[in-house]
Amino acid sequence: MKRLWHNTKFRENLAGYLFILPNLSGYVLFILLPILFSLYLVFNDWEYLKGFSGIHWIGLDNFKALGDDPKFLKALKNNILFTVVSVPASLIFGLLLAVILNKYVFFKNMLRTFIFLPYVSSLVAVSVVWSIMYNARTGPINQFLHAIGISHPPGWLSSPQSALYAIIIMSVWVTIGYAMVIYLAGIQGIPKDLYEASDIDGATKLRQFFQITVPMLTPTTFLVIVTLMIWSFQVFGPVAVMTQGGPIDSTMVLSYHIYKLAFSFYRMGYAATVSWVLFALIFIVTLIQWQFQKRWQQYF
Repeated sequence: MKRLWHNTKFRENLAGYLFILPNLSGYVLFILLPILFSLYLVFNDWEYLKGFSGIHWIGLDNFKALGDDPKFLKALKNNILFTVVSVPASLIFGLLLAVILNKYVFFKNMLRTFIFLPYVSSLVAVSVVWSIMYNARTGPINQFLHAIGISHPPGWLSSPQSALYAIIIMSVWVTIGYAMVIYLAGIQGIPKDLYEASDIDGATKLRQFFQITVPMLTPTTFLVIVTLMIWSFQVFGPVAVMTQGGPIDSTMVLSYHIYKLAFSFYRMGYAATVSWVLFALIFIVTLIQWQFQKRWQQYF
């Protein structure tokens, strides 16, 4: 042991491990162990109020219950709709804003800050403000629609037909700033020579956008799509604050469904099962995107 202690390399390695020990301990205690415990709960029914003695092995019964759970199927459908609508919208508007701010706008730094501000603001505060704006009677949105002659504006959060789309609009408004900032960084990394050569060839700005900007931003687009899709599948705050999954489960999403199962109905085992299904869904979608991105890069 004394020989090891006098070994300089051993002492350096020991010092390194001691430095990372607090962070590693926190990771193991608060992340790794809960993940492994939730995986164990997938195969159990846990009567939460009885403590650990309330855990009972039930095998694959939790997975069998998924197909007979209308709330799970509704939440899955809403999550898919939320992702299909919100991610392309944030992607397109974020890219357009990035192109505009990169070339054609004065005070771009100030405008970029204002557009990015909702993304770094408290999501709870943002949701409360939008709830007030969406108020069917006193909200400024419907008052404006009344003022321009629309006598029957949408009920927004109070209508099953419009509630999910109202949350989607708010979410797109929040995430546009993130997409814009990432795209701005990508656009500034495109060689200027490409645009100068295309100008000499007589290419229009629209042609430059589709034949230079968009292809060169393929890795950036992949990053934005992956992060936005993960965010959209994990959306929780706006639903919890604005609608609590209603009306009539029209805004019920998987994350909020997991929360209700675990902390309202104390079905911890089933909630863990739904959470792992959500993880598997995000993982599969990310793998598909990864393969698509590799094939797309072969053409450019």
